Amino acid sequence: MKQISVLVVDDSTFARDLIGAILSADPEIRVAGEAANGKDAVEKVRHLKPDIVTMDIEMPVMDGLTAIEQIMAAHAVPILVVTSRADARTAYAAISKGALDLVAKPEVNLEGAEEFISKIKLLSQIRVITHIQGKRLAAETKPPPVVLKSAPVDRAIAIAASTGGPEALSVLFSRLPENFACPIVVAQHISDGFVSGMVEWLRKITKVQVKMAEGGELLAPGTVYISPSEKHTEITDARRVRFIERHPKDIYRPSCDMLLSSVARAYGAKGIGIILTGMGNDGVLGMQRIREAGGITIAQDEKTSVVFGMPRVAIDSGCIAMILPLDEIVAEILKLVGAVALGEKKNAG
Repeated sequence: MKQISVLVVDDSTFARDLIGAILSADPEIRVAGEAANGKDAVEKVRHLKPDIVTMDIEMPVMDGLTAIEQIMAAHAVPILVVTSRADARTAYAAISKGALDLVAKPEVNLEGAEEFISKIKLLSQIRVITHIQGKRLAAETKPPPVVLKSAPVDRAIAIAASTGGPEALSVLFSRLPENFACPIVVAQHISDGFVSGMVEWLRKITKVQVKMAEGGELLAPGTVYISPSEKHTEITDARRVRFIERHPKDIYRPSCDMLLSSVARAYGAKGIGIILTGMGNDGVLGMQRIREAGGITIAQDEKTSVVFGMPRVAIDSGCIAMILPLDEIVAEILKLVGAVALGEKKNAG
């Protein structure tokens, strides 16, 4: 079996040694090379042609963001950002430039090492040219402005996402109108300590309010609530946020199943479930609960998904009503909550 070749990029010798030691412990992976700055990384990607790159953000000579942009433009390869929590806000900009995912710098423990290795193996198999270009084109295609036809509706949208999710969420939320008519709750698998950075990044590209969910708060129209990773999130029958303590052995954090299932209970047939790109099967049970309650279920299609894992399992389970590319999911959401394009409204009048 061909080993997965990895280029490790970090200005810290200790970090490079740590990442290299963790990866080299797996016989299916080999460290093809190291780079101490972005400029060196760009050159080594061209010469070594690695299967995947781990990329730090804050580095001398050339930072990680610039390096990612140059690599994806000339020699596209899967890139996993490995950074500290302090760099979380900047790290999300890397997603926009073509990086597939981000993780905290790995800890020296077996549990963290296994998760890191699994992510390396998964991302190394992704065909980045097709996916990244497709999503960039979709993001650059600006839809007509929209307005709401009526007052806020008695609905809620619950979204499950994992690998590739931050960019997919950025495309969805950047197209929502300022007076969007219903709340959106999101469970995005993410490393602890990185949710606040994602929230700040999303706020810059959307007209609706984006915030980290807070325990006890009542869901409000036009607000996107991002679940923290340190706890699981549920919506109560009174339509308030409730946190559930996370178990040390929980594989997925935060749990998509718990969030979506709670929306099915709280909103019944008025719930809308959306399952986006990601690995594993988290969210599938929640989508089934929404469908059983009479709600609407949507899955992202394979072409626009970075990892067609969670959507595929949901589709195969028979609980999905619509399979749509990312841009059409936006249009469907706007239709369901009573929004129309300005041009359509003028024509109709």
